[in-house]
Amino acid sequence: MLCHRLNLNLNLNLNLYAAAETTSEESEGGFQQELRRIVDVKGPDSIVWVVQLSDLHFSVHHPDRALDFKNFVGPTISFITPSLVFITGDLTDDNFGVPQLGGSFDFFSKYSISGHLGRSRNVNSVTLQTADRKHLFVGVDSTMPVGLRGPTNLFAHPIDQLLAELDTHLSQWDSRSQELLSKISFGHFPLSFSATSNSGKSLKDIFLNHSISAYICGHLHARFGRNLKRRHLLSHHFLSLQKFFQLNVHRPYFHSAVNCSTEAPAAKDFWEWEMGEWKRSRAMRILAIDRGHVSYVDIDFKSGTKGQSSCQLFPWTHVRALVFSVSPIASITTKIYDSRPGFLYLVFEAPMHMIGDNTSRGDLFVGPWNHRAFDDPVPNRYWLQIEATDFMGRSTLSDLRPFSVNGLTTTISWTWKEFMVMGCQWAALYYPMLWCAVYFILCVLLIPKAILIFSVRHFTYKNKGFVNAIGLVFQELCKLPVAWFGFLGYLFYLILFPWFIGQVFTDGKDKGYMTYMGWVVKSFNQNGKHKYVGSPDVMVVVLPHLVFVVFPALTYMS
Repeated sequence: MLCHRLNLNLNLNLNLYAAAETTSEESEGGFQQELRRIVDVKGPDSIVWVVQLSDLHFSVHHPDRALDFKNFVGPTISFITPSLVFITGDLTDDNFGVPQLGGSFDFFSKYSISGHLGRSRNVNSVTLQTADRKHLFVGVDSTMPVGLRGPTNLFAHPIDQLLAELDTHLSQWDSRSQELLSKISFGHFPLSFSATSNSGKSLKDIFLNHSISAYICGHLHARFGRNLKRRHLLSHHFLSLQKFFQLNVHRPYFHSAVNCSTEAPAAKDFWEWEMGEWKRSRAMRILAIDRGHVSYVDIDFKSGTKGQSSCQLFPWTHVRALVFSVSPIASITTKIYDSRPGFLYLVFEAPMHMIGDNTSRGDLFVGPWNHRAFDDPVPNRYWLQIEATDFMGRSTLSDLRPFSVNGLTTTISWTWKEFMVMGCQWAALYYPMLWCAVYFILCVLLIPKAILIFSVRHFTYKNKGFVNAIGLVFQELCKLPVAWFGFLGYLFYLILFPWFIGQVFTDGKDKGYMTYMGWVVKSFNQNGKHKYVGSPDVMVVVLPHLVFVVFPALTYMS
């Protein structure tokens, strides 16, 4: 059976929708009654599917974004009828700082639907309940409490209180260990752009502790690539480089190669899936949960193509595909190809049949297969494709995707842009990169000066070699005391004193200043100061200035 189940969209008007049935509330284990929301959903064989949109960036200067949203998303949502619809951040295209939540410039809290419904918390959850399983969705808003303007508002800033609240929401059903439960969290910021709290904890720590199935997010946009996904694993090595970067999508993981069970694994890991933005890509994601296993497919309304999603087949007796079509379906066919000959050779083709009366919300098709026939140590040898044909003879094919019945994974490499935004943990890298740049510039200033003063051997034009040429260049700067002391003093100024002083917020009332450690601004109650907010966000100003301004100027003066 397909665990990372196929979402197949047949037709040009392929559509989606959010529909929930009855809602109930209860109180248990100290979890507040008003925080627990349960939605009973009905779907084919207890499958649940939801829709994600992100980074809408609606703007009066670009009315086509909202117009396309109305023309495409509305009809699509009304057709596919998902149980939930998530919009993970950046609804509007503005760069105004919000000094205080609930203040005069916090338009979202006043005028949004969430504001009218009283959703003032930074963590909210809802549980979708089917006949045999609960599906817990927890949304987290980790935006910094002080609304700085761009570009120094790039990172998520979870505080300890928010992490404790997130932990409470994710554990609300843990007392019912006998019930089957899937956990998914969603937010705006990817974990590579998330800072740690004052105690050193992070969103990743909470997610690993609860072994959620996936964390879905936005923020990065599709211009960085289409492969913005990452698998996180719990590391027991304190000095592991994994806290700084991860080289590919799948972190190295040593495990048994025996066949997987039909239940979702309980390993301390989870997937992070960032999606393309609506702003330029007109992207939408359909995410489905089938017996605890999560899959997704991306739809591009601009080009009409479907994005790839990772696929893993477990040793079940049937392949399962959830199909949406505006036209009556005549047939659904499973096709499996073998790539060993050097090309895709069709080795299995079988019809699928619809199960149950699924006329209201999605059609689930299943087809028998012998999974043992595809047992192979190479995880990407076999490729799966689903073909749907409607009553008019029109055919639609799903994306070809490799699968493994052994629980093995194919190594997926990022492009350099994808690695930069998904593989690097920038909050952890900021200070090592900062001090490396500072010490390098100091060495460039001090070493030639020390050689000039204390060594009888100087760099001269007569000596050949690359090192001599570099030393000669910077030694010339040492012979200009005003320039040399000017650069040294400027470097110490950048470390010890403010870089900018001015009005930080939209209201224009209070001033603040920025150092390499962040912004210092007045607190909301005017009784004190918020010290060093926007860290490591200020790295987008600090590091480029050191690398692309200070060092080139030093080289030029030499």
